[in-house]
Amino acid sequence: MEKPYYQMSYALQFLLLILLAVAGLVLGGLICGVIVVILYGPSAFSAMLNISANMPESTLNSLKIMQMGSSVFGFLIPAIFFAKVIVRQPVPYLKANWRFPLILLLLVFFIMLVSSPMMEMLINFNQKMVFPQFLKGLERWMRNLEDNAGQQTEILLQMKSSASFIVNLLMIAILPAVSEEFMFRGCFQQIFTGWTKSMHWGVWLSAALFSAIHFQFFGFLPRMMLGVFFGYFAAWSGSIWPGVLGHFLNNGTALVVSYLYQLKMIKTNPDEQHLFEWKSYVFSLLITLVLFLAYQKLAEPKRKDLQEA
Repeated sequence: MEKPYYQMSYALQFLLLILLAVAGLVLGGLICGVIVVILYGPSAFSAMLNISANMPESTLNSLKIMQMGSSVFGFLIPAIFFAKVIVRQPVPYLKANWRFPLILLLLVFFIMLVSSPMMEMLINFNQKMVFPQFLKGLERWMRNLEDNAGQQTEILLQMKSSASFIVNLLMIAILPAVSEEFMFRGCFQQIFTGWTKSMHWGVWLSAALFSAIHFQFFGFLPRMMLGVFFGYFAAWSGSIWPGVLGHFLNNGTALVVSYLYQLKMIKTNPDEQHLFEWKSYVFSLLITLVLFLAYQKLAEPKRKDLQEA
């Protein structure tokens, strides 16, 4: 168990981190809003309220600026500020070190690859979830949020050039991978682990919060499982970077497939659900577990160092 870096209660740490994130989102919204006004004029804000497939490129760019700002100001800066100013030991607290066997990165790649059928099974199960009659209003609200988020994502993923692909790679894969891992596996996982005195509770609670914060309830289970993957990557290796790689691979692969589909270079529609046979699900689960055991074994020397620290 890692020793606490300071004496503030874990409940207060949690509340303070939430407040920093909210303050960061507000500040980021103001700064990015000013950038949008400078680049595209005051009318850009009202234009962003009417999201459609045929929106002007300036409106689409404004949305992307706001999206990237939310990642940086809502997650990355608050996490670094908390670790540096409050905890005053940013590198060990955020696990921002490279002191781990680099073969773990290769294992992360294969885990993300072979777990795809298992994740699809969770996606299908989650999307078919039906609420009891007295909660139908809540279900409709959740599905409306899901549909709106899906529509916005589809519009943001429009890529008519290699430049738009690079911008989307930064917005969807690189920035979220770094920002969200620093916040959830760097800070929240530390807080929950210390609060519950359990590494496993720390991993699962931070994963649940990571999924909930996206407000896409019919994708809650697969996103939480991804958070569990990233959490154990960080906890066992003592470094945030294997989780960052896994996060990047998950988001980046979806983006590349979407880009190639739009260019008609592949026939696989990323919006379709590709149902595997049950044998594929079982195989995916078993191989993923084997690779996780290998990851844990190779990371064991680092884990022992952390326990003795």
